[in-house]
Amino acid sequence: MTDTADFWFDPLCPWAWITSRWMLEVEKVRDIHTKWHVMSLAILNSSKEGLSDEYRARMSLAMGPVRVCIAAEQLKGRDILLPLYTALGTRLHVQGRGRDENERPKIVPEALEELGLPESLADAATSEEFDDLLEASHRAGMDPVGYDVGTPVIHYNGQAIFGPVVTPTPKGEAAGRLWDGVLLCTQTEGFYELKRSREHRPSFE
Repeated sequence: MTDTADFWFDPLCPWAWITSRWMLEVEKVRDIHTKWHVMSLAILNSSKEGLSDEYRARMSLAMGPVRVCIAAEQLKGRDILLPLYTALGTRLHVQGRGRDENERPKIVPEALEELGLPESLADAATSEEFDDLLEASHRAGMDPVGYDVGTPVIHYNGQAIFGPVVTPTPKGEAAGRLWDGVLLCTQTEGFYELKRSREHRPSFE
């Protein structure tokens, strides 16, 4: 019987992107299936103090893609989230177009076109129509893990964790071993954190 892991992402986060690609590798070598869900960094950070102006500017742009993801899910069901996330993330992170002011407006329409989705879904980026559903999805992911973390968030076997944060994406059996290690940690009562300072920027190899 295949187990299920639930994965919450915001398309804007490069670390969540890498971890999402790791989960796809894990599925190849372990008996696990991933269900995809949307959270929002903009919602998460809306009341936090001490954020840089640059980060706040990024957050002001972050609502658009997650709103489009939620709208697409309402139209096509949850199975659309992974291909849409992949189409968005490839452009944002692998192609590095997320920080280019000229390229940024093209990303959502191109992703929708690639998947044969209605171009009208792009209108959801600036609409509040689906914000209640977005908030519900966000809270379903974040309530069990807490609000002093970010994305990625994974729920598995009654446990909710932030991470793992890793770069580049582990492949093959290396991905499986990391999954085994994550499960071993989360199965330990009272386990909360392993962490070290990041020495490398995200690598999208």
